[in-house]
Amino acid sequence: MKLEISTKLTYYCAEQVPFIMIIRPKSGIGQQVLEDCFVLEPSVPFIEYEDVYGNQCQRFVNPIGNFSITSSSVVETSSVLDIDFNADMIAIDQLPTETLTYLLPSRLAESDQFTSMAFEITKNYIKGYSKVEEIRKWVNENIKYEYGYSSPTTSAVGTNQLRIGVCRDFAHLCIALCRSINIPARMVAGYMYQLEPMDLHAWFEVYLENQWYTFDATQKSPMANRVVLAYGRDAGDVAFATQFGNIQLNEMVVNVNALVD
Repeated sequence: MKLEISTKLTYYCAEQVPFIMIIRPKSGIGQQVLEDCFVLEPSVPFIEYEDVYGNQCQRFVNPIGNFSITSSSVVETSSVLDIDFNADMIAIDQLPTETLTYLLPSRLAESDQFTSMAFEITKNYIKGYSKVEEIRKWVNENIKYEYGYSSPTTSAVGTNQLRIGVCRDFAHLCIALCRSINIPARMVAGYMYQLEPMDLHAWFEVYLENQWYTFDATQKSPMANRVVLAYGRDAGDVAFATQFGNIQLNEMVVNVNALVD
C-alpha cells in the first residue's frame, strides 16, 4: 500500500536552540520512500547524518520566534506482517553482534528487573515467537491505554506499577520482559495506517531466527502498513525531536492517508 504521511510541528522560541530530529523515513526492509519533503519555515540551514542505530537524523538551530517543521513523504509499505509461531530464539553466542545491545538493560527498559515476571508469563511456551506473543498479549490485557498518567521518563518498572500508559510505555514493558529472557528487543517509532487516535506511534521488534519480527501491545491483533522512522534501545533513542533549550510546542498535526493508484 502507498501511504502519504506527514507531521507538522509549530513552535515558539525566544532564543536560538539546537535541535536533533528523527522525522524523515528512509527506504529499508518493508518500506520504500517514493517522495520526500522536509521544510523548515522560516528556512534555516540543516545537515543530515546517520546515528549509531542507522536512523536518519536532521540537525539545525531554530530561528527566534514562531517557526514550523514539516516532514511529508509517500511511502510504499508492506500490507502484511511476518508471523511465525515456529520461529525460535537464537543462542546468545550465535546472535549477530549488532543485536547484542538489544539484550541489555537500558534506562527506560530495565530488563534486569523482570526475569521472574517474564518467566511466569511465558512458562507454558517453548518457541521464542510464542513467548513474545504471550508477553504482548499480557501487556495488552493488563495495561490500560490512556494519556496523562505517564511521562517521557516513565520506565518499564513505572509502567508495571502504574498499569496505565501510552504506546511508548507498552513497548518499554514488552521490551524489558523480552530482554529478561534473552530475546533481543528494540523500540520502533513511526507511523501506522488507521491508528486511532492518529499520532506518531511506538511499537517493538524482536530478533528470532535471523530476522526482526514486529509486535504491538496496543493492538488486539496484528496490523501492518507501518512506516518506520527510528530504531533504538528505548524511547530516548527514537525521539522525533530533541531540543537543547527552552522551547514551546504549540501544535503537532500527524496525517496518514492511503493513496489509490
